[in-house]
Amino acid sequence: MSAQTIKILIAGVLLVHGLGHIGAFMAIFFAWSRGTGGWLPARSWLFPSLSANTARMIASVFWILSMIGFVAAAASFWGVLLPGDLWRMLAMISAVVSMVGIVSFLGNWPAFNTIAALGVNAAVLVALLWLSWPPQVMFGK
Repeated sequence: MSAQTIKILIAGVLLVHGLGHIGAFMAIFFAWSRGTGGWLPARSWLFPSLSANTARMIASVFWILSMIGFVAAAASFWGVLLPGDLWRMLAMISAVVSMVGIVSFLGNWPAFNTIAALGVNAAVLVALLWLSWPPQVMFGK
Protein backbone atom coordinates (compact mmCIF):
# COMPACT_ATOMS: atom_id res chain seq x y z
CA MET A 1 0.00 0.00 0.00
CA SER A 2 1.43 3.39 -0.93
CA ALA A 3 2.17 6.10 1.60
CA GLN A 4 -0.45 8.31 -0.09
CA THR A 5 -3.12 5.63 0.31
CA ILE A 6 -2.22 5.17 3.97
CA LYS A 7 -2.36 8.92 4.46
CA ILE A 8 -5.84 9.09 2.93
CA LEU A 9 -7.03 6.17 5.09
CA ILE A 10 -5.69 7.63 8.33
CA ALA A 11 -7.15 11.07 7.69
CA GLY A 12 -10.40 9.51 6.50
CA VAL A 13 -10.83 7.37 9.61
CA LEU A 14 -10.12 10.32 11.90
CA LEU A 15 -12.53 12.56 9.99
CA VAL A 16 -15.36 10.02 9.67
CA HIS A 17 -15.06 9.00 13.31
CA GLY A 18 -15.15 12.66 14.33
CA LEU A 19 -18.20 13.33 12.19
CA GLY A 20 -19.84 10.22 13.66
CA HIS A 21 -19.82 11.98 17.01
CA ILE A 22 -22.21 14.53 15.51
CA GLY A 23 -24.69 11.67 15.13
CA ALA A 24 -24.22 10.67 18.76
CA PHE A 25 -24.70 14.28 19.83
CA MET A 26 -27.83 14.65 17.70
CA ALA A 27 -29.25 11.38 19.00
CA ILE A 28 -28.73 12.28 22.64
CA PHE A 29 -29.53 15.98 22.49
CA PHE A 30 -32.38 16.14 20.00
CA ALA A 31 -34.07 12.76 20.53
CA TRP A 32 -37.79 13.28 20.88
CA SER A 33 -39.98 10.36 21.85
CA ARG A 34 -43.18 10.18 19.86
CA GLY A 35 -44.61 7.73 22.40
CA THR A 36 -44.18 9.95 25.46
CA GLY A 37 -44.19 13.32 23.73
CA GLY A 38 -41.00 14.31 25.51
CA TRP A 39 -37.25 14.16 25.23
CA LEU A 40 -35.67 10.73 25.39
CA PRO A 41 -33.62 10.54 28.55
CA ALA A 42 -29.86 10.24 28.52
CA ARG A 43 -28.81 7.83 31.22
CA SER A 44 -25.47 7.23 32.83
CA TRP A 45 -25.01 3.97 34.69
CA LEU A 46 -22.00 5.59 36.34
CA PHE A 47 -24.03 8.52 37.70
CA PRO A 48 -27.61 7.22 37.91
CA SER A 49 -28.81 10.13 40.07
CA LEU A 50 -28.23 12.70 37.31
CA SER A 51 -31.38 14.28 35.94
CA ALA A 52 -32.11 13.57 32.29
CA ASN A 53 -31.26 17.16 31.32
CA THR A 54 -27.96 17.13 33.21
CA ALA A 55 -27.02 13.75 31.75
CA ARG A 56 -27.91 15.02 28.27
CA MET A 57 -25.71 18.09 28.72
CA ILE A 58 -22.75 16.07 30.04
CA ALA A 59 -23.05 13.51 27.23
CA SER A 60 -23.26 16.35 24.71
CA VAL A 61 -19.98 17.80 25.99
CA PHE A 62 -18.26 14.43 25.46
CA TRP A 63 -19.53 14.14 21.87
CA ILE A 64 -18.81 17.75 20.91
CA LEU A 65 -15.26 17.59 22.31
CA SER A 66 -14.65 14.25 20.59
CA MET A 67 -16.00 15.54 17.29
CA ILE A 68 -13.90 18.70 17.39
CA GLY A 69 -10.81 16.75 18.44
CA PHE A 70 -11.04 14.07 15.74
CA VAL A 71 -11.85 16.57 12.98
CA ALA A 72 -8.95 18.74 14.16
CA ALA A 73 -6.68 15.65 14.21
CA ALA A 74 -7.63 14.87 10.60
CA ALA A 75 -7.00 18.48 9.57
CA SER A 76 -3.68 18.49 11.41
CA PHE A 77 -2.67 15.24 9.75
CA TRP A 78 -3.15 16.94 6.37
CA GLY A 79 -1.49 20.12 7.64
CA VAL A 80 -4.65 22.16 7.17
CA LEU A 81 -5.18 25.01 9.67
CA LEU A 82 -3.09 23.25 12.33
CA PRO A 83 0.54 22.17 12.54
CA GLY A 84 1.01 18.62 11.29
CA ASP A 85 2.78 17.46 14.42
CA LEU A 86 -0.36 17.99 16.59
CA TRP A 87 -2.46 15.22 15.04
CA ARG A 88 -1.16 12.40 17.24
CA MET A 89 -1.89 14.22 20.49
CA LEU A 90 -5.30 15.39 19.25
CA ALA A 91 -6.24 11.87 18.14
CA MET A 92 -5.16 10.28 21.44
CA ILE A 93 -6.95 12.84 23.62
CA SER A 94 -10.09 12.59 21.47
CA ALA A 95 -10.06 8.79 21.68
CA VAL A 96 -9.82 8.91 25.47
CA VAL A 97 -12.59 11.52 25.77
CA SER A 98 -14.78 9.47 23.43
CA MET A 99 -14.13 6.23 25.33
CA VAL A 100 -14.91 7.84 28.69
CA GLY A 101 -18.15 9.24 27.26
CA ILE A 102 -19.17 5.94 25.69
CA VAL A 103 -18.45 3.94 28.83
CA SER A 104 -20.16 6.50 31.06
CA PHE A 105 -23.31 6.44 28.94
CA LEU A 106 -23.44 2.77 27.90
CA GLY A 107 -26.83 1.65 26.72
CA ASN A 108 -27.89 4.93 25.12
CA TRP A 109 -26.96 3.82 21.59
CA PRO A 110 -27.33 0.61 19.62
CA ALA A 111 -24.74 -2.05 20.51
CA PHE A 112 -23.20 -2.03 17.01
CA ASN A 113 -22.52 1.71 17.14
CA THR A 114 -21.07 1.43 20.63
CA ILE A 115 -18.78 -1.48 19.73
CA ALA A 116 -17.67 0.16 16.48
CA ALA A 117 -16.86 3.47 18.18
CA LEU A 118 -14.97 1.75 20.99
CA GLY A 119 -13.09 -0.28 18.36
CA VAL A 120 -11.98 2.81 16.45
CA ASN A 121 -10.93 4.54 19.66
CA ALA A 122 -8.98 1.46 20.76
CA ALA A 123 -7.35 1.16 17.32
CA VAL A 124 -6.24 4.81 17.47
CA LEU A 125 -4.73 4.36 20.92
CA VAL A 126 -3.03 1.03 20.13
CA ALA A 127 -1.63 2.30 16.84
CA LEU A 128 -0.25 5.51 18.30
CA LEU A 129 0.80 4.44 21.80
CA TRP A 130 1.78 0.80 21.51
CA LEU A 131 2.74 0.28 17.88
CA SER A 132 4.01 3.84 17.26
CA TRP A 133 2.31 3.64 13.88
CA PRO A 134 2.47 5.27 11.45
CA PRO A 135 6.16 5.96 11.87
CA GLN A 136 7.02 9.65 11.83
CA VAL A 137 9.46 9.09 8.97
CA MET A 138 6.56 7.94 6.76
CA PHE A 139 4.94 11.38 6.67
CA GLY A 140 7.38 13.59 8.51
CA LYS A 141 4.94 14.10 11.38
